[in-house]
Amino acid sequence: MRDQVQSLLGGAPARLVIDLDAIAHNIGVLQRHAGDAMVMAVVKGDAYGHGLVPSARAALRGGAHWLGVAQLQEALDLRAAGITAPVLSWLHAPGVDFGKAIEAGIDIGVPAVWEIDAVAAAARRTGRTARVQLKVDTGLARNGAFGPDWPLLVEAAQRHTADGTLKVTGVFTHFAFADLPHHPTVQAQQLRFADAVRDCERAGFDLEVRHMSNSAATLMTPQAAWDMVRPGLAVYGLSPAPDIGGSSRFDLIPAMTMSANATVTKRVPPGQGVSYCHTYVTSRETTLVDVPCGYADGVPRAASSKGPVLIGGKRFTIAGRVCMDQFVVDVGDLPVQAGDEVVLFGSGADGGPTAQDWAEVTDTISYEIVARTSSRLPRIYRGEQ
Repeated sequence: MRDQVQSLLGGAPARLVIDLDAIAHNIGVLQRHAGDAMVMAVVKGDAYGHGLVPSARAALRGGAHWLGVAQLQEALDLRAAGITAPVLSWLHAPGVDFGKAIEAGIDIGVPAVWEIDAVAAAARRTGRTARVQLKVDTGLARNGAFGPDWPLLVEAAQRHTADGTLKVTGVFTHFAFADLPHHPTVQAQQLRFADAVRDCERAGFDLEVRHMSNSAATLMTPQAAWDMVRPGLAVYGLSPAPDIGGSSRFDLIPAMTMSANATVTKRVPPGQGVSYCHTYVTSRETTLVDVPCGYADGVPRAASSKGPVLIGGKRFTIAGRVCMDQFVVDVGDLPVQAGDEVVLFGSGADGGPTAQDWAEVTDTISYEIVARTSSRLPRIYRGEQ
């Protein structure tokens, strides 16, 4: 079986296995938390490294109503794949071709007057009405109209709506502390968003959706659901609030497993330095295993002498520095041979490490661990497609 898999992968030494049924399951969990609100599955960043189109289809199969992306090309790729579900794209720089989005029926998130003016100009060129959603900054101080810029954005939207170039379909914002549901900003941002919604309603916009909840808010702040929730990380089974609970605490199933096949094993004496600069030195005669996966594949170099792996049903830690294409594991006297599987992270159901485990040892978040996985790693999809 191992040889068959390797043949299908063209001999690729490492890979990602994506459980599409897990993604569909996680959408169901999020929908239960959302109540009557719709679910927008965020599939930006190649679906957090899981693969844009297969993950989007799995999310829709699980019951998602909308898809969300950061960049316009991601939305266009969904349309090119034949996906007709509503899509929102919300992060754009000057010079983007909004005409393509309008022709593809993509909702465009607009945080500033320059952008809504550019969308309106593109709508006039195409001869079609653009669908836009206004983004208000309620305290994250990132993308979105803030303070006095917000009424200016609403006024510009009114002007372009009046001449038929735009339809304002929604209003949205983003939490700063949703993973700490009792933080005072959570309530404060809800109040500011409610004011922004009223501003839009007074302006006469026929809003289809109002949304602010990310994964953490969807799971822990149900009163912020409005018409739709907008989870990202939780779609892929990872906990957005690990200090409160892991994936199983929220009934989420991690969808990604990263693994490789050992290339070389060797017995070495005590006192042998391992990998660059010999930051790890063996304490006794032992077996070293070379794993063909490194920072070019998304393995953090910060995981040197820290990253956990599963080999032969037992957990070990990387020995020495992570290199561009490989790292080494000291397995003691465990019998390991070339071709044996090394699991970097997965669901954890087998006792192996998870993306959260990797995040903790490298002082980052699980979002980064999965999203940084390289495109040179083949994705194998399991479950209904």
